[in-house]
Amino acid sequence: MDRPIKILAVIPARSGSKRIPGKNKRLLGDKPLIAWSIESAKGLHDICDILVTTDDPDIAKISQNYGALVPWMRPKELSGDLVSSVDVAIHALNWYENRSGPVDGLMLLQPTSPFRSKEKIIEGINDFKQNDLLPVIGVNEIKVGFKWVFSPNDNGIVKIKDKTNNPNFDKPAYVVNGSFYLITPDKLRKEKCFSGDGTIKTLIISSLKDSIDIDTEFDWKCAVSVL
Repeated sequence: MDRPIKILAVIPARSGSKRIPGKNKRLLGDKPLIAWSIESAKGLHDICDILVTTDDPDIAKISQNYGALVPWMRPKELSGDLVSSVDVAIHALNWYENRSGPVDGLMLLQPTSPFRSKEKIIEGINDFKQNDLLPVIGVNEIKVGFKWVFSPNDNGIVKIKDKTNNPNFDKPAYVVNGSFYLITPDKLRKEKCFSGDGTIKTLIISSLKDSIDIDTEFDWKCAVSVL
């Protein structure tokens, strides 16, 4: 697809974080955590708006100061621990399209991945455009290596797989790192997940720094250590 497209970037940032209270507005280096994700998406050609969905007035003010759109406080029913990112994203998408017309894609950028680069976002958008708008998900590559897989027996453990009897020993595999999701509105609404139902494209993020996902105080210390 060569034509310009419209992508709505949605950043979910609720107030209730139990492991790191107030993490989305906590300073990471010289700016609040939420600001890192806003700045990574600013100025990119295919992104029509950056919408922060939050239930916290302080996060809303910070986000607006960094140039994001914060049109409302997130409803209470979408602010609990068990609410899915899909429901939050669809709520934001419905509001935006009712106000500003259809978009070609919804990009979810979680604020807990502060170090994703503009270059990787552009790469993900290009994958989306060049592959008939298939969903794109940020991943880390891992090796499916069975050389050192063991199973328990009565005396301890015994090796059950090795390279000679496992044809997939060197086959690459991927784990979702949470840093990047891009999908069409139709697929998101129909299938209620960011991977869609079928083939997806992987945005491989090889940098350990770019892959940091801040969920605990230990993760936070890791993030601070690589600033």
